[in-house]
Amino acid sequence: MSEPILTSGDLLARFQALDSFLLQHQALWRPRPFHYLQLPWESKLPELAAWLRSRSLEQAEASDNSPFALSAPAPLPELAHQAQALSQLGEIPYLDSPPRAHTFSVDVPGRKLAQIQAFANHLQFRQRPTHWLDWCSGKGHLGRWLTQNDQHLTCLEHDPALIESGSALSKRLGLAAAHLQQDVLADDCDQCVTKEHTPVALHACGDLHVRLLQLASRNGCPQLAVAPCCYNRIAGLQYQALSTAAQASALRLSRDDLGLPLSETVTAGARVRRQRNQSMAWRLAFDLLQRQLRGIDEYLPTPSLPSDWLSKPFPSFCHDLTELREVPAPGEQDWPALEARGWQRLAEVRNLELLRNLFRRPLELWLLLDRALYLQEQGYEVKLGTFCDYQLSPRNLLLLAERA
Repeated sequence: MSEPILTSGDLLARFQALDSFLLQHQALWRPRPFHYLQLPWESKLPELAAWLRSRSLEQAEASDNSPFALSAPAPLPELAHQAQALSQLGEIPYLDSPPRAHTFSVDVPGRKLAQIQAFANHLQFRQRPTHWLDWCSGKGHLGRWLTQNDQHLTCLEHDPALIESGSALSKRLGLAAAHLQQDVLADDCDQCVTKEHTPVALHACGDLHVRLLQLASRNGCPQLAVAPCCYNRIAGLQYQALSTAAQASALRLSRDDLGLPLSETVTAGARVRRQRNQSMAWRLAFDLLQRQLRGIDEYLPTPSLPSDWLSKPFPSFCHDLTELREVPAPGEQDWPALEARGWQRLAEVRNLELLRNLFRRPLELWLLLDRALYLQEQGYEVKLGTFCDYQLSPRNLLLLAERA
């Protein structure tokens, strides 16, 4: 039997259960293994910590997207069982959309097209939309796919090059589409969202999709569909809860915490994974070096680095990074031994992360339910479920809202 989706009557109970679970175990999921030589929880769970630290990098990678299946010491299996039960969510009913001509898929990357098709096939509204509003539209691929002959389309996008390209594609297909340049976070965006619109957003980041929920509900949009992404893309350092229930919660989330649901790598190719591993291993080795050079036993954040840094020899990487972070010069070091320790730390970090990763989906669902409860408070009937397979996109949760 498939899992049910969440509807208006279920939202608060599931939110409160997730809230309790996340609060109770925050000592396990808040600390990032990358930042610690020894995690605060390890002294309380020595058997689990030793078991995780004894495993290889290959074992960690094999378990990365299925930490629920690990035969690990307590309390990991029990936590996995609870996390899985609290995260269960069914697929929103599938609708057969009218077929689209091949020309609608021209210039759309394959994975993106599959995500758009899946999103479109789950937009179950009582009232047929008359005017789609494609939010943060890029070239407008989603809006064009949804728009039938008798419907209107407005695409809001900030990047002029994407607007120009999208406008040309719409014109070529003979669609009545308006591609408008708009910063959706600006005050004047208020007038771009009206009660004629059905707003849709596929993988709009943090503040961008929150802004849509606020404007759509304030301006009387009858229905909307949002699949959020990148919850950590917010202007503030702390998460601003939307619903009454989340505002009343004792859970306070930093921007760092909001990055937890995004830590999967299901869509990365082998080359990207290799590069990511090398970058992390070298950074972890540098972390050991900077602690020694500064005489301060704490993590020092390093900025995102261009990929060509990884083509330098390892000693040059460390020299350049000490200069960038104004750390004392390293002088003579046993570079091969230091690099090997970085790779060993990477294996330990990736295995220790498996415990933290149990909380990825519960935290993501907590954030989605905050949005769903907010929309419910604004007078919408809400459905929350999945719209595509996890392998197609880990951000596969869809929020459908329609005025009661």
